[in-house]
Amino acid sequence: MPTSLEMKNIQKFYGPIHVVKDFDLHIQPGEFVTFLGPSGSGKTTALKMIAGFETPTSGDIFLGSRSVVDLPAYERGIGMVFQNYALFPHMTVAENVVFPLTVRKVPRQQAEEKVSRALRLVKMDQYSGRYPNQLSGGQQQRIALARAIVFNPSILLMDEPLGALDRNLREHMKIEIMRIQKELNVTVLFVTHDQDEALTMSDRIAVINEGRLVQVDDSRSLYAKPKNRFVASFVGESNMIPCRVDRVEEDSGKVTVAGIAPGTAQLSGQTDGANGWLFVRPEHVEIGLRSAAVNLPNAIDGVVENALFLGEMTRYMVRCGDEIITVKRQNRGEVHFAGGTPVTVSWKTEDCTVLN
Repeated sequence: MPTSLEMKNIQKFYGPIHVVKDFDLHIQPGEFVTFLGPSGSGKTTALKMIAGFETPTSGDIFLGSRSVVDLPAYERGIGMVFQNYALFPHMTVAENVVFPLTVRKVPRQQAEEKVSRALRLVKMDQYSGRYPNQLSGGQQQRIALARAIVFNPSILLMDEPLGALDRNLREHMKIEIMRIQKELNVTVLFVTHDQDEALTMSDRIAVINEGRLVQVDDSRSLYAKPKNRFVASFVGESNMIPCRVDRVEEDSGKVTVAGIAPGTAQLSGQTDGANGWLFVRPEHVEIGLRSAAVNLPNAIDGVVENALFLGEMTRYMVRCGDEIITVKRQNRGEVHFAGGTPVTVSWKTEDCTVLN
């Protein structure tokens, strides 16, 4: 049965350095949650405290209704997958996978059945007699995953497990990990700095910055409604344009964008006269020749600085006064704007938000 995980007011200091701050997080049984943040944000330290490799300075950690903060790692029943696989080079695949069962003194016949099932689940049952150095990186990662799930852990922790793989293999392994998680119905906590991994795989994403949980949300909400400028810029590509709130209205506000253009935007608690950053995704920005009539409430004249052909889309960099605005347009036979073309960029009120 999947297990819930709860972190209550977790703090972690290394000497005077406050690495993890005020962590309060509840993960439902069977949920796939990702810690997403830049290097040094504290996400791996938080994972190690759950695993039992680090001890919180204060706070408590619960698996189900049981506090595990004082339990050693081997008594927590947690599966762990590392970025570097951590396989024993002198052991065969089967010997690596059976190791957690040997430590737990599982009877031999039962252990063999569990190993066989785990290897079938990761589609590596034909490689049981090989050694790690006879396997590719992706195959080694599958074995590490099999070893982590063979003893039916209460929760599975994964620390940057795809970081050492090439792009194509990484895409394939994302799908495989999602399949295995659903098949086992196991609770997963996944750590990455890769936003694509987080957005694709997770039921919810916990964005971490400077040791704090900045926002915890599902992928769509996180992408469409970031709570602040850090989340907006770290998750996906975004335009952040300086603006001033001229007048607060019922569900939006009148703004001046980049100091040059009037507009309207959704607000996030700002008052009259407040300065902020207008957030709009590049795919929500329209682009047209400057002579064309624009009926949108947000429109700024500019000049195309460059146009990058990216296969299925073109990315335009448009200079509007002192600001560069990025536009993404699908290549569906639409007009192409070469560098130096005078254009107007625009967007809808519901597609932009003023952030602090």
